[in-house]
Amino acid sequence: LANKGNGNYFYIDNIMEAKKVLVTELCSTLFTIAKDVKIQVEFNPAKVKSYRLVGYENRLLAKEDFNDDKKDAGEIGAGHSVTALYELVPAGIDVDAIGPKVDELKYQSESKPTDAADSEELMTLKLRYKEPDGEASQLVEFPIVDGFVPFDDADNDLRFAAAVASFGMQLRRSPYAGSWTLSDAMNTANRAKGTDRDGLRDEFVTLVQKASELMGEE
Repeated sequence: LANKGNGNYFYIDNIMEAKKVLVTELCSTLFTIAKDVKIQVEFNPAKVKSYRLVGYENRLLAKEDFNDDKKDAGEIGAGHSVTALYELVPAGIDVDAIGPKVDELKYQSESKPTDAADSEELMTLKLRYKEPDGEASQLVEFPIVDGFVPFDDADNDLRFAAAVASFGMQLRRSPYAGSWTLSDAMNTANRAKGTDRDGLRDEFVTLVQKASELMGEE
């Protein structure tokens, strides 16, 4: 129902979760500031050999749908933020994650990179949205340059999000989980808690610890 009706759903199992949903994040649930929000990312082939979106399986759109205002998308509430993680393979790197080579096309020529591929840009992020009472979407786009920041020097939010994603993939026994263990996810999250005002990140660390014990990992 929430997915089809652009709503929200929550599982409240304790007083801390109730406070988070019904107090801290209530405004972002009730007040929409942008509707039918769509995100499209184009990677520079000179920098990125392959990529994979982590999660969002039920939110994927065909590339043609990005410019189609009739296509329904998600809503963003006041104070709401969205994080999307991509797994990237840099250009020039050969790894097992990349599938077998595809035969050349018979009736089409291979596309060639444009002059923009020679820039320092890693990718271009496009965002399309409608005003809460609007019907025509607006487009904004941002070119992004790789800052070459090591993972350990990234900000707390990114490292914590990576720990959460790794935890989810390990619970699902995902073939993309890589070499991380539950201990790696727990230690990364623990170091990236930052100012944990409501104790939610500390609760996540406890959750990973319990999962590790149940799954027989140290």
